[in-house]
Amino acid sequence: MSPPPTSDPAGSRARPDVEVRRSTRRRRTVSAYRDGDRIVVLVPDTLSPSEEAEWVETMLARLERAERRRLPSDEELRTRAVSLNDRYLGGMAVPDTVRWVENQSSRWGSCTPGDRSIRLSARLQGMPAWVIDYVLVHELAHLLEPGHDARFWAWVDRYPQAERAKGYLLGWSAAARVEPPADGSADGVD
Repeated sequence: MSPPPTSDPAGSRARPDVEVRRSTRRRRTVSAYRDGDRIVVLVPDTLSPSEEAEWVETMLARLERAERRRLPSDEELRTRAVSLNDRYLGGMAVPDTVRWVENQSSRWGSCTPGDRSIRLSARLQGMPAWVIDYVLVHELAHLLEPGHDARFWAWVDRYPQAERAKGYLLGWSAAARVEPPADGSADGVD
């Protein structure tokens, strides 16, 4: 089942493309996950069409709630950045603004030390919290050291999962066939 995208009852958002996969091995459980722009719903083969439709709506609502919980607002991002700054950078890198942006396709984040602003690529939304935290620490470190020299990396490496997050981002970029920028950051974070 793959109905065309339609508006929700409130008319605020288009319905995602949905693929229902029936399984003779599945007896009682129903699950759903996002596969790119499509939602895949796994159901038992024994469901009637009306039960299937009910489960699809239930699973879409559950998935949307879960995704909303994982996507912090700009203000929540700033609060998170301030907390990470206090924990790993001694409170010395306080940003004025931290926000999501849609126009970063080759970088995970950027920082302008002059106005103390940090921007994170919306591509990070939905990634594990420890990866987003790494990008925040990386950008916060630019408020202390503008380049990618040894002093800069010493600040970034205070974050305990820095190496793991660098590997995650490099792996994601390789899988998506996105080349990191040639500015010395190597992990695609500016």
